Amino acid sequence: MTSSAFAYPPSPQHDQVDTYHGVTVPDPYRWLEDPQSAPSREWIAAQNTVTDGYLQTLPTRRDINDRLTQIWNYERYSTPFKRGGRYFYFKNDGLQNQSVLYTLPSLGVEPRVLLDPNTLSEDGTVSLSGMAVSENGAYLAYGLSSGGSDWVEWHVRDIETGADTDDLLKWVKFSGASWSHDHAGFFYSRYDEPDETTKLEAVNYYQKLFYHRIGTPQSEDVLVYERPDQKEWGFGGGVTEDGRYLIISVWKGTDPNNLVFYKDLSDPDSPVVELISEFEASYSFVDNDGPLFWFTTDLEAPKGRLIAIDIARPEKEHWQEIIPESEDTLEGVGLLNNQFVADYLKDAYTTIRIFSLTGELVRQVVLPGIGSAGGFDGKREDTETFYSFTSFTVPPAIYRYDMVTGVSTLYRQPEVDFDPDAYTTTQVFYASKDGTRVPMFITHKTGLELNGQNPTLLYGYGGFSISLTPSFSVSNLVWMEMGGVYAVPNLRGGGEYGEDWHLAGTKLNKQNVFDDFIAAAEWLIAEGYTSAAKLAIAGGSNGGLLVGACMTQRPDLFAAALPAVGVMDMLRFNQFTIGWAWESDYGSPANEDEFKVLYSYSPLHNLKSGTAYPATLITTADHDDRVVPAHSFKFAAALQAAHGGEAPVLIRIETKAGHGAGKPTAKVIEEVSDKWAFLAANLRMV
Repeated sequence: MTSSAFAYPPSPQHDQVDTYHGVTVPDPYRWLEDPQSAPSREWIAAQNTVTDGYLQTLPTRRDINDRLTQIWNYERYSTPFKRGGRYFYFKNDGLQNQSVLYTLPSLGVEPRVLLDPNTLSEDGTVSLSGMAVSENGAYLAYGLSSGGSDWVEWHVRDIETGADTDDLLKWVKFSGASWSHDHAGFFYSRYDEPDETTKLEAVNYYQKLFYHRIGTPQSEDVLVYERPDQKEWGFGGGVTEDGRYLIISVWKGTDPNNLVFYKDLSDPDSPVVELISEFEASYSFVDNDGPLFWFTTDLEAPKGRLIAIDIARPEKEHWQEIIPESEDTLEGVGLLNNQFVADYLKDAYTTIRIFSLTGELVRQVVLPGIGSAGGFDGKREDTETFYSFTSFTVPPAIYRYDMVTGVSTLYRQPEVDFDPDAYTTTQVFYASKDGTRVPMFITHKTGLELNGQNPTLLYGYGGFSISLTPSFSVSNLVWMEMGGVYAVPNLRGGGEYGEDWHLAGTKLNKQNVFDDFIAAAEWLIAEGYTSAAKLAIAGGSNGGLLVGACMTQRPDLFAAALPAVGVMDMLRFNQFTIGWAWESDYGSPANEDEFKVLYSYSPLHNLKSGTAYPATLITTADHDDRVVPAHSFKFAAALQAAHGGEAPVLIRIETKAGHGAGKPTAKVIEEVSDKWAFLAANLRMV
């Protein structure tokens, strides 16, 4: 089907013009920033009608949906963790919309359901969005999100009886919960109550840290810390394992640099002490031995190191280095069996090393292969822990790890309806535009012929120090069963090689990210994996920006594009919800030098009339209050107006869904079915 068969819904253009540093910038689709207005609702309905009409005609969609449903139907477990002498874990029977939380007094005993989010809504759109078990294992504090919103309501459940208390905490966002060791309550952060009509779009400022005592109304919560002079500061409060201190991590947007304050909980009248009071590096609290605090940090170590700070002598000249920076990137450190468990990335895959408390290497954990490992949760004295291991062709398996002997034992292994030996993953390195060496994982059926005719999906992110590591995906497995190649480059802007790698893809350097992605596409073509006529690109959120920027810069290089929940208007991203926080990565249009760069790649502002763009299926959701759907709405309207080719350019707008977290399994399967069928038609796979 070609665009000549489409009658795209009308998108009226208004005379809105803004001026930035002397540059006039039209914004004709500003009206779409109000998703609840009558014109916007009519436009959304009309766009979905056109998109659904096209997708339902695709001949492969039903078969793809059936196969996704078939493979997705396998038991999935999380790594178990222990609190108050009890074990807890999540399980999904296969097609359940949300995973279920189970508890049991000891391994091998029949578990019981503690919390089943599937019972909270008929369509699975209420999801668990955070939880914390009290130290004695008596209470579960848990947060619920409705429709995928970042707004979370917290409740408390008695673990023994399974009954909820009357506690209800509202207007919580970007916060966990941490129990005091008297089990009387927990610390959490919230915002002031927003306007009900604009709560999904209005900016979020002035987060405050509170303590909630069980059995009391939220109005009586104790304000622990606020900064009326710093509207952008947010606070994460965590109680140390010994229960003595409240560690307050102070964040400012998405900048990895943070501050660290603490409060002595043994004295109710103790002040909040500013231990680290400059945003000069990132600090992540690991544990403490009395007044000796351990932190991972990238201060003077872009790839990370472990240091110790004695709060009795907090000056920098007294800080101690415990584990120095290495060639690999330090992702995090835990404390088990009185040993440090350090999680590293080596060329974007996991290695785990165990160190003594004085920093001597004890051993490297032998993992099942090259992939991603996670878990290693527990308390300082624990001698057992659990971890998961996965790769592009290995579903997450759970292992029990003995901290004393160093032996891993398989605990749970899912049974998935496919043959992992039929697929191959390789890691290659290619040169970007400026010569930078960039790694890329490529996965496909074993024995692939490099004839330039293989449909290929290139997926990327490249931002906010987020690393893309090997992971198993039913969606991608079905794509490869269809004959597709799946390629994931580790672009600058991510965290794969530490803070220097991250900064090389931010602000004035953001074009490096797009150059890395374009170079990956050119490498795949040059090496015979695919051709421009068979190449699709995909990414979500910041990755949606990546796709939008690359398809506008090189529309000739790609046959199809799947930008999901993308940041498409780089001149107004900071005007909504938490968008202002992204200035640490993107810069601000208020600064002239950063405006010039933002304007140069902003997908919305770089569409050129009459250009033949790739077949495009934009996806967003009406409850996305992270990247508000106006980004995708405006981009879709502008793309349809500018497009001069025959390929379809459509937008799929999910209802009762948000940025992605907590999306019901049924909705995920439907969306992936649409995407793969769209690619099959437009890459001419059938």
